[in-house]
Amino acid sequence: MIKKLVLVFIAMFAIQSYAQEGTASPYSFYGIGSLKFKGTVENRSMGGITVYSDSIHVNLSNPASYASKNLAIYNNESRPVKFAIGGGHTNAKLKSDNGTDEVNSTTLDYIAMSFPIGKFGLGLGLIPYTSVGYKLETLNDDSELYSQFRGKGGVNKAYTSLGYLVNNKLSLGVDFGFNFGNIKNNTIQYVYTNEGDLAQYQTREDNNSDLAGITLNFGAIYKTVLANGFELTSSLTYRPKTNLTSKNSRTFNTITINASNGDEYVVNSIEADLAAQNLKQTELALPAKLSVGTGIGQPNRWFVGLEYTLLNTSQFKNVLYESSDSAGNVKYTNASSFSLGGFFIPDYNSFSSYLKRVVYRAGIRFEETGLNINDEAINEFGISFGVGLPIGNAFSNANFGVEFGKKGTTNQNLIQENFIKFQLSLSFNDRWFQKRKFN
Repeated sequence: MIKKLVLVFIAMFAIQSYAQEGTASPYSFYGIGSLKFKGTVENRSMGGITVYSDSIHVNLSNPASYASKNLAIYNNESRPVKFAIGGGHTNAKLKSDNGTDEVNSTTLDYIAMSFPIGKFGLGLGLIPYTSVGYKLETLNDDSELYSQFRGKGGVNKAYTSLGYLVNNKLSLGVDFGFNFGNIKNNTIQYVYTNEGDLAQYQTREDNNSDLAGITLNFGAIYKTVLANGFELTSSLTYRPKTNLTSKNSRTFNTITINASNGDEYVVNSIEADLAAQNLKQTELALPAKLSVGTGIGQPNRWFVGLEYTLLNTSQFKNVLYESSDSAGNVKYTNASSFSLGGFFIPDYNSFSSYLKRVVYRAGIRFEETGLNINDEAINEFGISFGVGLPIGNAFSNANFGVEFGKKGTTNQNLIQENFIKFQLSLSFNDRWFQKRKFN
């Protein structure tokens, strides 16, 4: 049954993700796209806090979470192997001074596994780092189409994590990530005849970037029991600054456009000499990131935590599109976010009521993205809710979440996104390694 659920889940999101881009945000035009949340549906449903960790859920943000105490139900000999997969669907209403629009995107957000190895824990996974998916248009003084910008792609991360349980209170970890991806975008500047008709031939600039690079992420988790059975949890993660190598190409195309359906046909192409401009291969900085969090709760009952993240996006620079950024008066400042959230379980061991074993989650977050356009900071706000439904054995569950949020502003001719994101994940746990009691 579990295998069938996983296959259906993957097929559903793969089909939707193939048909649509991973994001539809116009702000993915800048840099290498919109940053994706590095966490599970469970985390996102609690306002994005990742400070909480346990033995039955994967924590994608902190590699120290892969090492934890063994479970009493396993005679303190082991803990379960964990598998998690999650995705979501976002509906966003775009609003500007000139009108409104509506966009949708569906994504497969992560696949991850965790294996216990004594005091160590090993994690493997694949998650998106950034996503690009936009179509922007500008009009001239006669309300005619003047230019069009389109982009798709993004950067993904395949990672291996290793955690170590120093003692019953402290665990440390590190993950090694290989980032890879491709970003394509094109621009058309429309030309009209003296009669005001669209000219037969137009020029389209195509840009293509293949990106790759390595990142490290360090983590620590400290837990201690307070009076009356309360447990205090603190966490820290740090990712040093690193670089992505971008191999670039640029082509100028003469095209014709079918007036009835908008299809474009290339008449001829000329490849730009990027090597002469030192743009054939460039380096893009992935900025340093620091997260600290703390929370308090009662194990298997409730938890409330808060988390602060600082991302040094003022280091970010993409020289391939530097002229486009400067033309749009774009600046990058340090980004930060604050999250508050938690969960509540009425009765973890209830036999009489299924609803009492359900995990109820909620949270809120505020984020300064670090993107500044026309002297306007692009900020984001979200409020989230979710439930965790037990399935199969005592440790497996299906998680549903929803987030309502807003990004950007209509000031300075910019765009405001009002979005709702629906999320679904499956978290499976099983014991693979067991000591034999009899020979």
